[in-house]
Parts: sequence; structure tokens; C-alpha cells
Amino acid sequence: MRIVFMGTPDFASGVLDAILTDKHHEIVGVVTAVDKAAGRGMKIKESSVKQLAQTYGLPVFQPVKLRESQFADTLRSLNADVFVVVAFRMLPEIIWKIPPKGTINLHASLLPHYRGAAPINWAIINGETQTGVTTFFINENIDEGKILLREKVEITPDDNAGVLHDKLLKVGKQLLLTTLRQIEDGVAEPQHQSEPDVLKLAPKIMKEHCRIDWNGSAVRIYNFIRGLSPYPAAFSEYKDKNGDVLLLKIFSCETEVLKHSLPCGTIETDNKNFLKIACQDGCISVKELQVFGKKRMSVRDFLLGNKTMHDVILF
Repeated sequence: MRIVFMGTPDFASGVLDAILTDKHHEIVGVVTAVDKAAGRGMKIKESSVKQLAQTYGLPVFQPVKLRESQFADTLRSLNADVFVVVAFRMLPEIIWKIPPKGTINLHASLLPHYRGAAPINWAIINGETQTGVTTFFINENIDEGKILLREKVEITPDDNAGVLHDKLLKVGKQLLLTTLRQIEDGVAEPQHQSEPDVLKLAPKIMKEHCRIDWNGSAVRIYNFIRGLSPYPAAFSEYKDKNGDVLLLKIFSCETEVLKHSLPCGTIETDNKNFLKIACQDGCISVKELQVFGKKRMSVRDFLLGNKTMHDVILF
């Protein structure tokens, strides 16, 4: 089939690469986000999908507004059989109704749960032991179209968002290729999504969502940290000996359940090998962290240059 692919981040480029490697279909166009300034130097950064598309010499489109009639006319001129969407923006009806075989989406959850922009993060934050990937036809509502295929993926207690991302990508690539074959052969059987009594959602994660609440349980904080690792990363703040407020990101940790009388957020350390933070029912033992402006490092390397962390209170 002739395919227009739409996506932006690494997850999407991994799927695009699978379609190109499979060589069964023809990618006739790629739609991705506009280039943006990023990083400390505010250098212009191209999306992962754009970079891959350019290596294959594919036509790339970066519309600012998806509803523009000129953009819709451009997509129609490509004569695609189907549009494939992975980690992209919400499409207006004028776009998703163009291809005769429909517009399909690969979503990194077992729909209907974890509809939204950050399903991988929220599944871990909420302590799930299982998630998965789903292909479905896009309609007028976000992540609510008819389901084509689903496949489960286990979440281990040690998985963080980065590890789970790679697991879901591996399974998702194959699920999408199978979905495309079924659509091409006319044997796809789309099913309406069920609506559970309690629906778990996955809204976009903003910076304010990443602050650690040390009044929570050790397990809850552990899930929160690994659910945001390596990006965007859970953080706290503290005052150094000069009274300056510093931001501290935590990437990995272990839990210890025990009784104590310390205020939640209090740091205990030997200034050499361990840094533990008191929480509601125990403590979090930090393994990897990063102070704003510094590189990510092990707790031992951090303590080599920070000998005044004992009894510091994080907030």
C-alpha cells in the first residue's frame, strides 16, 4: 500500500524504520513537527522522524496548522491508501478522512486505558504490572477509535520509562506491520472500545507534575521516579549552604521500608556511599542523580563534591 506516515519522537521513528525495512509498503510522504530550538544553546533541532525520513530521501511535510486546505490538498495528491500515525498531534477530520482505507494509530497502551500523550510514564507511575500496544482507526475523539489489534507487555519492578519504551516499541513495530497486512488483505476486524467504570488516563506531563512529594509511601515515590526516568525526570529542590535553591533530579533509586522519626524529605548520608531520603513509611536510597547545571552521576560521585548534604530537607 501507499502510506503517509505521521509522527515526531524516537518511538515514531522506530516504527517508521520498521515499515521501511519491511519493504512491503511504499512511504509516499512523512509529516512531522516543525523544527524547534532546544537545549542550552537553543539550537534548531529536527525531529527524530524527520532525520530518518531524510536519510531515505522521503518527502517531508511540517505544517504549522493541520487544518489548512492547502495541506489537505497536498496529502490528497499523494494518493495514499492509508495514513499511519504514531505519537503525533490530534488530526482534524479534514485530514484523517482522506485515505480510502482509513487512518490508523499505534498507541503505547492497552486502550481504552491510558488514552493521552504519556501512556508509558503513567503506567509505571501508577504501579501497573502490565501494559501493551494498540492499533486503532482514528476518529474525531482522541484515542477512542475502533480497535484493530492489541498486544500485552509485562512491566517488571525494575523497568523505568526508558526501558518500557523500548519494550513497547519492539512489540509495537510488529503489531503495526500485522495491522497493515490485515488492512491490505481486507481481513481487519475493528471493534468498538469498551468503557470501563474507572478509566485511567495519560495526560501530557508538565514540569510541575515532576516534583516529588516526599510525604508519600516509599513504593509510590519509587514508581514515580522510575516512571519519569530518564525523561523528563522526577525532581526536588533544596537550599545549599549559601541559601541558594538548587534543583535535584533523581533517575534511579531503591526503597527501604522502616520506621523513623525524621521529617519527610530529610536527607541522611555518610557523605561517601549512600544518600537516603525519608518518606512516609521508610526511605528512598538514591542511586543516580543530577544537580541542575551538572551532569548525571552516581550517588558516590555526587557525594565526592557535596559533603554538606546530611540533614538537608528536600522540598
